[in-house]
Amino acid sequence: MTDTADLEALRSEVRSFLQAEAPTGWRDASRTQDDFVRTQRDWFGKLVRAGYAIPHWPAEYPGGGRSLAEQKVIYEELAGADCPRLLLSFVSTYHAFATLHECGNAEQKARYLPKILEGETWCQGFSEPGAGSDLAAIKTRAERKGDVYVINGQKVWSTMAQFADKCLLLARTSSDGVKQAGITYLLMDMKAPGVTVRPIHQIQGDEEFAEIFLDNVEIPVSERVGEEGKGWAVAQATLASERGLTLMELSYRMRGALGRVAKLIREHGHEDDRGVLRDFGTLVTQVDAVCAIADQFLDNRINGIERMGDASIVKNAYSRALRAYSALGLRLGGMDEQYMAPITFGDLNTGNWMADFMNSYAWTIAGGSEEVQRNIIAERMLDMPREPKGWVL
Repeated sequence: MTDTADLEALRSEVRSFLQAEAPTGWRDASRTQDDFVRTQRDWFGKLVRAGYAIPHWPAEYPGGGRSLAEQKVIYEELAGADCPRLLLSFVSTYHAFATLHECGNAEQKARYLPKILEGETWCQGFSEPGAGSDLAAIKTRAERKGDVYVINGQKVWSTMAQFADKCLLLARTSSDGVKQAGITYLLMDMKAPGVTVRPIHQIQGDEEFAEIFLDNVEIPVSERVGEEGKGWAVAQATLASERGLTLMELSYRMRGALGRVAKLIREHGHEDDRGVLRDFGTLVTQVDAVCAIADQFLDNRINGIERMGDASIVKNAYSRALRAYSALGLRLGGMDEQYMAPITFGDLNTGNWMADFMNSYAWTIAGGSEEVQRNIIAERMLDMPREPKGWVL
């Protein structure tokens, strides 16, 4: 669907739905963790039934098969209506879907993808205390014993793991050869014996992430995605989704949140302050550029154009714009914003400027640190030489 009239009809349809069904009060700082989970599950269910939860999925799923132009309309309207982002189902509908759709077998797709739409939630077990940006350095072990893998190790920075039913898990099955060669991709039941989850209390008041401890956890061999030892290639499908599809939605949400900065400008009497207006104009241009880059990346993927490093460009552009957005809002808010209490389970663009500012720096690491992404761009896109080992700056 690219016809303007059809797109405007979709926009009107989505807007009418949101006027009737969009959650209210979800920014209330007094809400509990149970309130957050209940709102997230209810809102996801409504979006699934309305056909707006998974526009990037194939057409055989309800609301799937949307064109890029249609997806943009839906994301723009969700952002404009100030709806909560689907944090609880974020990994499920993007990471788990991309992994299973591109690399899972027919049985895995048939079993798990419909369950996601019924509310089954997933988390990601990739990063470890000593293997974050250098993901290939993971040490969590998977030892095959008959029809199961026995897992021992620890994962960290797993989004919403304390609420998850399933986990996308990377584990090492071999130490032979290069680091990437011995990694296997597994689907783990978070309720399995030996799985312990410990939420991480963050600086801005959230507990969005958690640690996962694995003590002799058994995973059936049938829950392996791809071949044993070939999990690194499968993980690239997960990471491409994180740096592509997810960032398209987040970019459009940030564009929708620019109105909060404009509101601050008016409330604090900066309408005639050329310096402030210049900074706001620069931010608007930066956010528009991020949206355009994300659009181009996804358009390329839809048309079968895959280039190593494109996702890294999208990721770094978004994280820089997010920091600029939150920093300007914090500065314009003055002293009052410095004292605003952190929120629990917030979004990335909440209007709570101190919490947003602190949270924006997490995106210099999340999805792959900016430094590593720049190395990928330099070495794999620009064909620059690798940095010699032992250099100290």
